[in-house]
Amino acid sequence: MTALTVSGLEHPAPARLPELRPLSFSLPPDLEAPSPPEYRGMTRDAVRMLVATKSNGALVHSTFSELPRFLDEGDLVVINTSGTLAAEVDGTAADGSAVQIHLSTRLPAGLWTVEVRRDGLAYLGAAPGDAVELPEGGRVALLAPYSPGPGGLGVRLWVSSVETPERLHSYLARHGRPIRYDYVHGSYPISAYQNVYATDPGSAEMPSAGRPFTSEVLMRLVAKGIGVAPLLLHTGVASLEASEPPYAEYFRVSLPTAHRINDTRRSGGRVIAVGTTVVRALESVVDDHGHVHPSEGWTETVVSPEHPVRSIDGFLTGWHEPEASHLAMLEAIAGRPLLESSYAAALEEGYLWHEFGDVHLILP
Repeated sequence: MTALTVSGLEHPAPARLPELRPLSFSLPPDLEAPSPPEYRGMTRDAVRMLVATKSNGALVHSTFSELPRFLDEGDLVVINTSGTLAAEVDGTAADGSAVQIHLSTRLPAGLWTVEVRRDGLAYLGAAPGDAVELPEGGRVALLAPYSPGPGGLGVRLWVSSVETPERLHSYLARHGRPIRYDYVHGSYPISAYQNVYATDPGSAEMPSAGRPFTSEVLMRLVAKGIGVAPLLLHTGVASLEASEPPYAEYFRVSLPTAHRINDTRRSGGRVIAVGTTVVRALESVVDDHGHVHPSEGWTETVVSPEHPVRSIDGFLTGWHEPEASHLAMLEAIAGRPLLESSYAAALEEGYLWHEFGDVHLILP
């Protein structure tokens, strides 16, 4: 296991990415989902779903609302109940220029990792000791580098202190907004970035594989005898400037969830992880025999073909950018041939990418 335990004032280091042969393809701009499906005249659960089966290589085109049809009585769906923060706040740098602060990960001792952005890009010219003034007396002080920028130039993420005149979540509700990238057209409320089962705010960006779930789909799963179990992993910010490994993130796997996972697999059911965050959390607490243990702390686990997946049987995920580090996790779960055929089919059939796009269900 590679879970890191929180202790004292220590904070986790960025994760390491092994040498990989990334899946490379060209993503046409018109396949980048520009808005939530509800703003495109659809319901959340009406997005498309490609079902890929590892045992025979079969690919089936469906919609997410049909998820219960592809699962069996006795299976267990594991979800991440982390809620999305309005983690982008306007600020003013020391030279008077306008910048944006992206809150990424809350660290021990009340510190945060933050990204400073200017003109839509990571600002790499900051230095230790710099401060960014926020609305109504808020302030971010950059204390120490956390991770380098693209190509090793400058600093992208900083260990920082964040001061606000009121409780941070209340402050962000008034002055923050969801982190949004250029492929999203228009601004949408924080509710558009929340999964229906989110209970514990803390993610800089939405754990988006679970976005298509609705109360109706959850009820249909339960009615069929398919279990639903929660865990928690707070996601940090992504980078569109470079393919980077995921950073160390806080997670919690409870004793009841660990028991349900182990009982499901012992009785012949399948464990279906919803999103890369769930896989990362579970692979941080599984032993060599496939037994999941309860734990809480920081994980720097990076799942790749070099890291055998022991905790899950199936996987629901979105569609990931060319050469993204998450594709290494998909290859570890699906295998290279099924991954390549799935992405070729998704591109040919016009599936939509990113957090408001379509999804990919991988079954054993």
